[in-house]
Amino acid sequence: MNQTQWTFKSFRDLLLKCVAERDLFTGKTLHARYVKSLVASSTYLSNHFVNLYSKCGRLSSARAAFDCTEQPNVFSYNVIVKAYAKDSKIHIARQLFDEIPQADTVSYNTLISGYADARETVSAMILFKRMRELGFEVDGFTLSGLIAACCDRVELIMQLHCFAVSGGFDSYSSVNNAFVSYYSKGGLLREAVSVFYGMGELRDEVSWNSMIVAYGQHKEGAKALALYREMILKGFKIDMYTLASVLNALTSLNDLIGGRQFHGKLIKAGFHQNSHVGSGLIDFYSKCGGRNGMSDAEKVFQEILSPDLVIWNTMISGYSMNEELAEEAVRSFRQMQRIGHRPDDCSFVCVTSACSNLCSTSQGKQIHGLAIKSHIPSNRISVNNSLISMYYENGNLQDARRVFDRMPELNAVTYNCMIKGYAQHGRVTEALLLYQRMLDSGIAPNNITFVAVLSACVHSGKVAEGQNYFNTMKERFKIEPEAEHYSCMIDLLGRAGKLEEAERFIDSMPFKAGPVAWAALLNACRKHKNIALAERAAKELMAMKPNADTPYVMLANMYTDAGRWEEMAAVRKLMRSKRIRKKPGCSWIEVKKKEHVFVAEDWSHPMIREVCEYLEEMMKKMKELGYVMDKKWAMVKVDEAGEGEEEMRLGHHSEKLAVAFGLMSTGHGEEIVVKKNLRICGDCHNAIKFMSEVADREIIVRDNLRFHCFKDGKCSCGDYW
Repeated sequence: MNQTQWTFKSFRDLLLKCVAERDLFTGKTLHARYVKSLVASSTYLSNHFVNLYSKCGRLSSARAAFDCTEQPNVFSYNVIVKAYAKDSKIHIARQLFDEIPQADTVSYNTLISGYADARETVSAMILFKRMRELGFEVDGFTLSGLIAACCDRVELIMQLHCFAVSGGFDSYSSVNNAFVSYYSKGGLLREAVSVFYGMGELRDEVSWNSMIVAYGQHKEGAKALALYREMILKGFKIDMYTLASVLNALTSLNDLIGGRQFHGKLIKAGFHQNSHVGSGLIDFYSKCGGRNGMSDAEKVFQEILSPDLVIWNTMISGYSMNEELAEEAVRSFRQMQRIGHRPDDCSFVCVTSACSNLCSTSQGKQIHGLAIKSHIPSNRISVNNSLISMYYENGNLQDARRVFDRMPELNAVTYNCMIKGYAQHGRVTEALLLYQRMLDSGIAPNNITFVAVLSACVHSGKVAEGQNYFNTMKERFKIEPEAEHYSCMIDLLGRAGKLEEAERFIDSMPFKAGPVAWAALLNACRKHKNIALAERAAKELMAMKPNADTPYVMLANMYTDAGRWEEMAAVRKLMRSKRIRKKPGCSWIEVKKKEHVFVAEDWSHPMIREVCEYLEEMMKKMKELGYVMDKKWAMVKVDEAGEGEEEMRLGHHSEKLAVAFGLMSTGHGEEIVVKKNLRICGDCHNAIKFMSEVADREIIVRDNLRFHCFKDGKCSCGDYW
């Protein structure tokens, strides 16, 4: 072996090591020496420089290295096609693929996988068809990529399964593993289980991990943990993916104690600093940790050595699930960008979800603009779906519909979001028409669709229609009603005054009614003044949620309305003995990109005096139009109330203060959106109708149940709330 051969071998080995270890610094040094050398260009070495840059996320450098390759071969093209596909630039990847002089099976597999990552199912299928027509050999990688490209299109996955079995491709572990994962994601757990146990000796670590994840996704946490134990007994290697899968199972079980114990084992094994496992821990604590959940999640985050994009997304998601931490979610999103991470579709979905809980509409619009500029091709539909939710949650139904109408592709989630938005805004006709359009377009409704449709019926008192949709769900679409569907029906019957029927319905449920169902019945009892049934509903709620103030407050208010002061006092005394305090009414409004908070009978706002003076003048004009204050909502015993106390209490309800501030601080035609943490009271609802007429303004108030759109002295709810 001469010196030149030895030098080439050493250079090649060092370069391959850089590629394997993603050592960009050493690799760039080698590339500089290679370019400056007088040795003839080597396609082999050039290909590996392209591979190095693409694996290190330096796409522009990878393209420059590719363009400098004097005689690029099929391997050269395959590497650069993969680099562009990985960077979500699938259209450029396709252009380069079409330039390959003699494509091979790897070329087709690479582009099919790229289409899978971009969720372009049709393009992947067309390419697969062309591949077979040209006589290229199909292998396990081809099938795995195609299965991933199908996403949740279970009918296509089933067809591919038949093709795999008939073609003998079910002997590939990778193919079977893909079927396990995507059957589960498509909601077909039974089929996933069948594939897993049908694999026999073909099962590897990926197979077991995939099945554990599948059980966790379907809230079968106990089976997932049993499978984990069996995996250990059979001697399979436990890696970070296995551990993350177990955390997912513990999350589905909401097992805080078991999760903490497992966390301890992870620390002893040294896995707690691993980003993949860390992501599972953050998700676990954010969902199962209770009040201190995000505090524990933050501690996990701080221990991870190099947080990647997935870790940041999980943190943002955790914050976004808690209304009180929505600002933290947006702050984390901004911090993630500052340190150099580029947001992906998941990042935008999580932060947009957080913006839905903010009073600030400007934050959401900024995120929308950033999402447009980011040109996310991967799963853009999910980002648009979250934008629809964000806009209608912030009272902007018009922009929500604008996003919906501009979407090139719609799925069940898209329709569900828009139907729910219309339902919450009292636009029942539009909600039900959209449901019919969904059916006409061939998109099958799911359980969430029917929650939205039933909610529309609830908000409009369409009892017969609601009962018909409930029956249709079971009989036509074979969807078993869940707790939310039953709660909607109880709410529907109760609001319509059919309290006995609602009680029979709750007693006939196939499972024990939960707190949402009893709360719906209690609300109906308050509206229709049925104290006897209210006492039963309140008792059930107190047993299920002993620290919640709702049943106590509702019952006390009903006793007050009926003049049963002794019973009211007894409830208040019970609350004090249990240290349960009534949640104060609180309302938010954004004016000039600044959030303003008003609390009932609280004088801390810097402009509270001016607001009260404005409201007092507004009240005079309202009374001229016929407004009469409904003093029963003051909840004060008449003979114990001081002079003017009832008027003072009602006049300083948080939603009245927020609306008054909005009117005095904005110009005519500007949007007024107020959010309240509790249900709007009857007097405030009536008062804001008059305020909208006096000021000739449209006022939107979102309480904890729905939206009220006030205009010209009327409300979108038709006073049915």
